[in-house]
Amino acid sequence: MAGERSLDHYLLGPLTPGCLVTIKNIERELICPACKELFTHPLILPCQHSICHKCVKEILFFTLEDSFTDLGSESSNQSSPRIRIHSPSLDRIDRVNRSGWKRNSLTPRTTIFPCPGCRHDVDLGERGVNGLFRNFTLETIVERYRQAARAATAIMCDVCKPPPQESTKSCMDCSASYCNECFKIHHPWGTVKAQHEYVGPTTNFRPKILMCPEHEMERVNMYCEICRRPVCHLCKLGGSHANHRVTTMSTAYKTLKEKLSKDIEYLISKESQVKGQISELGLLMKETECNGERAKEEASSNFDKLFDVLEERRSAALRAIQASKNLRLEKLQTQIEEYQGFLENSGLVGYAQEVLKETDQSCFVQTAKQLLVRIQKATESLKSFRPAAQISFEDYVVDITKQEEVLGDLSFYSSGLDVPEINEEKSRMYNKALICWEHLVKEDSADTYILEYRKLNREGENATWQEIEACSKSKVISDLENSSSYAFRVRGYKGSVCSPWSREVILHTPVAPVFSFLFDDKCGYNSERLMLNPRRTSVESRAGFPLLLGAERIQAGCYTTLDYIIGDTGITKGKHFWAFHVESYSYLVKVGVASNTKLQEWLHNPRDVTSPRYEQDSGHDSGSEDTCFDSSQPFTLITLGMNKFFIPKAPTAPKDSANRILPMPSCIGICLDCDRGKVGFYDADHMKCLYERQVDCSGTMYPVFALMGSAGIHLEEAITAKYLEYRDDM
Repeated sequence: MAGERSLDHYLLGPLTPGCLVTIKNIERELICPACKELFTHPLILPCQHSICHKCVKEILFFTLEDSFTDLGSESSNQSSPRIRIHSPSLDRIDRVNRSGWKRNSLTPRTTIFPCPGCRHDVDLGERGVNGLFRNFTLETIVERYRQAARAATAIMCDVCKPPPQESTKSCMDCSASYCNECFKIHHPWGTVKAQHEYVGPTTNFRPKILMCPEHEMERVNMYCEICRRPVCHLCKLGGSHANHRVTTMSTAYKTLKEKLSKDIEYLISKESQVKGQISELGLLMKETECNGERAKEEASSNFDKLFDVLEERRSAALRAIQASKNLRLEKLQTQIEEYQGFLENSGLVGYAQEVLKETDQSCFVQTAKQLLVRIQKATESLKSFRPAAQISFEDYVVDITKQEEVLGDLSFYSSGLDVPEINEEKSRMYNKALICWEHLVKEDSADTYILEYRKLNREGENATWQEIEACSKSKVISDLENSSSYAFRVRGYKGSVCSPWSREVILHTPVAPVFSFLFDDKCGYNSERLMLNPRRTSVESRAGFPLLLGAERIQAGCYTTLDYIIGDTGITKGKHFWAFHVESYSYLVKVGVASNTKLQEWLHNPRDVTSPRYEQDSGHDSGSEDTCFDSSQPFTLITLGMNKFFIPKAPTAPKDSANRILPMPSCIGICLDCDRGKVGFYDADHMKCLYERQVDCSGTMYPVFALMGSAGIHLEEAITAKYLEYRDDM
């Protein structure tokens, strides 16, 4: 309304000289944590921190580029209409088509990135940047700050003829600035424009009404207390906030304003206390400066001592090497001089030639006897030539491997910092590595952590340690090689003080890229005897009323068939791995793979609950697995149950089945290699192959599960960034 003051006025008041100083003092709060510049169109993240609109898009772009690397190993050519990736590029589609799946990838669109302010992962959800609110209040404050910074620069009228006059007010409805004369001309009294809202000269024009980012035509009129964000009535009726606790916008406004005002009044009332604490902090800074210099001197002194020790050892080693070198050179020189005497007319040979000229027999014999011994020794020396000294200095190589490792760990140790230990039960390897650790003595004794990992090679030559920083007690690591073993260790840091390294923990990656799928709730799914969870990652079999009706018609015994459920994704080529858990109470479960043609035969033919032999693989000693052991069939199933893993019987195997029964692993993995026509069953915790056989992969292969009696199967969930839980401070 004309004559009303805008929110800008109530927020910061008119730009008086005192206000300019106040505005300039809050610059720290107006800097984007990503670009380190003043906010431009700031958006509010789920963690309540703000970031520039362009910065969010740039961060998502680089995060999406990094995620393409993982997509190539986890995606396949698929035919289901359920698309999870938004607007893929042609290159990306080509990569997906070459990988061999039969429907779109379950890999979610990359909208997860670390907040530049708090470093926690935030998920923007399906709508991405479009689902974020624009922080108009912060935008207004930034604009006021810019005006204070350029107070000498006036905002000119947007409609004046050249030369424009200095503006005196801005219309929020017209998004333009006017001088007095132009404002009267364009907002004549008695017209609709006269009712427009105007403020002091500004370049920040924002909407008068805050609209819902999910329902763009709806005005936000409620506040979700769970998500701590404004919502519209459609969000509450059937949207993502349907089951959340909401309140009216006026109530939320009143509550937040009262709380903020109360906290601000408290801080203002403690101004003298704050000034005293600032003075105390100034003294602490000086004391810190002195203590820091003293610590630098002590550290320098300790390193000087190490340098002295190293210099002493260096000098001793060099002296020993020089003495050995001189001795060897002396021996070799003597040998050279000796061999030079073997030459004609020189040395021993020349002397012997002169002796041969002696004609007096007695004198010759007297001299030649001793000379003959020397000549014979020279002859033997020529026949078995050997240098008088070794030329290698292998014995003088300084081994610094252990010392180098110790020096590499040289840091500021503190007895008060507890050593973190990696929790092997919570840590796991699947499509990525999730490493969790904890403090056994003192909780939260470290501020940050350094997690190191390296690949263990079978040849014994381990790779160098790679490190990654973590602010919490868990970390997800990507880009690990398949069918490999990795060692992990972690240490805590509190400031510049660090703890010793934790005990190394070795984990094993899957033998092939992880294959993602869900249970199919349509093809062959028996809803009367099977129960799926809403996410379609778990299935349980239950005995219902139809089973009782079937038993009523049978006089002697009751046989039931297996209830099949398959994965909703097919495989045509490549090597893939998936894992799952079977409940310990399960009576009988069969797991494996089967082709689409075999599944049609199993799932679409009528079944007779009274016949145990009708089922293709009912589990009642049908012998279907045994009879086809030597031939390559388009399916392979193994039996689990009663906490046991049953290896299929080979035709030549003895009748004793004790060797075929193993304890059931807590996590079971299946590896299907379509290119080689093999399927393997693994203890997924230790990546140990329990059973492997040939399988005909000429058709489209699907993961197959079958349950009888009381049983439960849970698919291993892919490791992704978790949703961040925020505390509700209201």
